[in-house]
Amino acid sequence: MVKPRRISDFKPTFTNLAQTSHYQVIFGGLPLGVRQHLNVRDVNYRFITETSGLLCSNAVLPGAGLATAQIVGNYTGVTENMAHTKIFNKINLEFYVDNEYKSLKFLEHWIEFIANGSGEDQSRKDYYYRMEYPDDYKAYQSKIIKFDRDYKEEMQYNFYGMFPQQLSSIPVKYEGSQVLKATATFMFDRYSAGKFSSYDRYRGSFNNRKENKASVDKPITTNMVNPITDTDGTSPYNWRTSEDTATSFPVVDGEVYIIGLADNINEKTEVERFLSSMTDIKKLITIIEIKKHLENE
Repeated sequence: MVKPRRISDFKPTFTNLAQTSHYQVIFGGLPLGVRQHLNVRDVNYRFITETSGLLCSNAVLPGAGLATAQIVGNYTGVTENMAHTKIFNKINLEFYVDNEYKSLKFLEHWIEFIANGSGEDQSRKDYYYRMEYPDDYKAYQSKIIKFDRDYKEEMQYNFYGMFPQQLSSIPVKYEGSQVLKATATFMFDRYSAGKFSSYDRYRGSFNNRKENKASVDKPITTNMVNPITDTDGTSPYNWRTSEDTATSFPVVDGEVYIIGLADNINEKTEVERFLSSMTDIKKLITIIEIKKHLENE
């Protein structure tokens, strides 16, 4: 039943809405060949990772959809729709063009690199195009971060396999001089929402999860052998084969502690080697013991 409500009841909701003008674009993870191709054209990697994102005057948060198929016959007279593929949309990014034209060179020569696999002189009359291999031109560490002026909350979108598919024509004219802008259409294989660094995984805040504050204050014991609940809370998994984990590891004075039990010396060595490879953690302390009943055998 609908009831009348006072303005004060919903005022907090409508006075705390996100704004469109606070965001950051970061390009990263460009392959070495692309970076070298841009660097000799005075577009260094610092410009790519820092300045190019600041010059992005108009960005789009990515969207996604699901392709479906109709299933007939499970139930008499009923047509069911079932998802089979996740579809990602292209995004358009608009850039201010600086007076050294670096932002324009960044887009122009990235596309040029993709289609210049022939390696021939482009001024030749018989020049032809040949595409580079995808791994040689796709970026895997680009992101768009949406935040607000209080910097309390944010949404981070991580793009995998990103590259410029089209650079739109840029009109120029004599009258009414304005800031020059370049618009590019970017394609990508997929995206993920939230942070996914090892540090965020250990704090339990990856993939936009609410951080487990209790795990930050005191160490916890984690069994490295027995199956642990998967990230969706429904099925078990083995730490040696799963790519992610729902376990939150404690952080004490900036040090990450991992305490657990191993079945034998080989498993203990394998776990320690796996954890030591996580280079984005400043200080990692592991205490892994071998089960006593196995030592006595």
